[in-house]
Parts: sequence; C-alpha cells; structure tokens
Amino acid sequence: MRYAILSDIHGNLEALRAVRADYTGKADAALCLGDTVGYGAEPLACVELVAESAEAVVAGNHEHAVAGRLDLGWFNRYARVAAEWTRDRLDDDHRGYLAALPLVREVGDATLVHASPAQPEEWDYLVSAEDGFAAFAHFRTRWCFVGHSHVPAAWSLGSSGPEHHPGVVHLPRERGRRYVVNVGSVGQPRDRDPRAAYALWDTEAGTVEIRRVAYDVTTARRKILDAGLPRFLADRLAAGA
Repeated sequence: MRYAILSDIHGNLEALRAVRADYTGKADAALCLGDTVGYGAEPLACVELVAESAEAVVAGNHEHAVAGRLDLGWFNRYARVAAEWTRDRLDDDHRGYLAALPLVREVGDATLVHASPAQPEEWDYLVSAEDGFAAFAHFRTRWCFVGHSHVPAAWSLGSSGPEHHPGVVHLPRERGRRYVVNVGSVGQPRDRDPRAAYALWDTEAGTVEIRRVAYDVTTARRKILDAGLPRFLADRLAAGA
C-alpha cells in the first residue's frame, strides 16, 4: 500500500491541487494530518476536497480554532485574524465536521497526529532532536507521522542509538527501528523552500519520501490579498517562511 500523507494545507487550494496531481498514480490513498484550514483564502474547497479524498483525517489546532474548541488567544495576530475570517466562511455542517475529527488515528503500522503524540491537545511542536525523541514513549506503532511545524524532519530510535534527520528527503526502514516523521506543509512551507511538501509512504517497501511540488504561488497570494487577509500571509508563501 502506498499513501500520500498531507499536512498543513491551510486553505491553499493551488498547492493542494498540485500535490494531488503529483501523487495521482503514485499513491493508493491519502491521509491528512490536520490544519486543512487557516491562513489561506479557500478553506471551504480544501475541507471538502480532503473530506472526499482522504482515507483518514485528524484535527489540527486550526480546525479546533475554527470549530470553537480552541481559544483564539492561543494564536498570534495573523493566525487569529485568519481563524476568525475562516470561521465566518464555513457553515454549521463544515464546522461540525471539523469539530468531530479525532486528534489521533492509527492506520496500519502508523500513528497519525497533527502535533505531538504526547498530549496532542497541547499542540506542542516537534522541532529539536530532543522534542522528537521524547515522543516515542507515546505511540505504539512503528511509524508516527506529524505536521504542525511546517518543516520536514525525521527521528528514529533503535539498538544502534537515536538518529535525527532535519530536512529529510528519503527514509528507508531499518529492522528494529521506530520512526517519527514530520511530512512538512502543503500550503505554507517554512523551510525557505516555497514548494509544497508532502510524504509518500510505501508500507511494503518500508520507505518514506518527502516530495516537493511547485504550484501557482502568485495566484494563491493574490487570493489572500483579494480576501482582505493580512499581506504577511501572502508574502510568506513566496519566501517559504
């Protein structure tokens, strides 16, 4: 089985469509790690496309914010404006769908969670080597796929010791090792590469590949500005920051 694993789409329909085009024919199904909404100008279209096409979806902090399950005071001013704007553009059915998404799912030998598997409702970021290694005690599968930081990375534990791989591109499974993989962001990368990021997980080969896909950043930026959202949210797409 081959899965496309998407996270942090953030209402960026151009990026989502480009990623879907890239994994068509390469993946048998899609999984989504949350934050389908927030920041971008087309939350409704992104929610519907993910709901229709993904085999499993978990909630991110932006879903909880839009659904009224997370205090907007948790966010910086740009994220707060985007969450309020997004909430007003979703109807009760869509907000109810987002509110009902689980925080954690298991699919085969993988745990899916937006932030950390340790207290996922606290929305902790896995960034440093120590962050990732501390997470292993909180899931039981071989793999754990996360998003939230918008930066691809991987951590693994095994008999030969811990390993941390910032900016991982290709990760082969090794016997006796377990893995945490941050798949990056489809709609708002923050590793200075503006291309959309997602992961391909081949369960039989035991490999994870982080793929980068160019998309129409100009159109995505224009839609944010036309919507009246903060210019910062548009400008950061071009910088990948």
